[in-house]
Amino acid sequence: MSLQNGETPAPRAAGGTPGGGPDAGPATPPGSGATAPRGPGPATSRDPGPATPPSPGPATSPDPGAPAGGASASAPRRGRPRSEAVEQAIFEAVGGLLDEGVPLTELSVERIARTAGVGKATIYRRWSGKEDLFVDLLRSLEPPDPVLPGTSVRDDLVTLLEALRRRGLAKRSSALLHTVFSQMQLYPKLWDAYRLTVIEPRRRLGLDAVRRGMEEGEIRDDLDAEFVNDLFVGPLLLRTVVRPDSSDLEPGLAERVVDTLLDGLRPRA
Repeated sequence: MSLQNGETPAPRAAGGTPGGGPDAGPATPPGSGATAPRGPGPATSRDPGPATPPSPGPATSPDPGAPAGGASASAPRRGRPRSEAVEQAIFEAVGGLLDEGVPLTELSVERIARTAGVGKATIYRRWSGKEDLFVDLLRSLEPPDPVLPGTSVRDDLVTLLEALRRRGLAKRSSALLHTVFSQMQLYPKLWDAYRLTVIEPRRRLGLDAVRRGMEEGEIRDDLDAEFVNDLFVGPLLLRTVVRPDSSDLEPGLAERVVDTLLDGLRPRA
């Protein structure tokens, strides 16, 4: 199979030669007198002492499939490395098809592979199906998940909401992201995959921060944690989903939302 878009050939078995036979090491010229080492036992008249190192044979081309550094033939083979160039070509193929007006539901792995100039096996080595591919595409277009500072509940909540704000801005500036989200509700399998692998982990981060606030006395503990978390993320989702054309995702919004809500959610005296 021809290689395309930066695909790397799978390494051959250690010690292999271009002809497929075992690589016995450097060739020994005829008549050099070198003998193969024998097992332990008394020396005979034909073995007067330590074996003489074989004379270097003619230079040969290195086997590109052999392990570097003279690795043993029993060394484990490494799997095929993921190629960022190939994945980018696949993502661009999906984006191009969507720009042409092809609905998500009509994008098959075969069509994506043909457009990207790769084989279907190349896609299936990376994703179990097109739903997983689409989720990874969405991840690549969004800001990365936040790392919470852990200095205080307020700081953690501000970090989470700031990530939501930046995600909202990314959705507005990316036509592809907007297109995928606008069609995702019509594609239940994709929506479920995105919800389970992207939305739920982020939501758990918020719930954990709210529960820490309740345990540490910064948030009333007589309230439902899910409800309180919805209060924090609600304003960001409203401005991103319900009012996507507005310009109210300004810097400082995360701090304003968190400080306003914490002021009202403090434990009662």
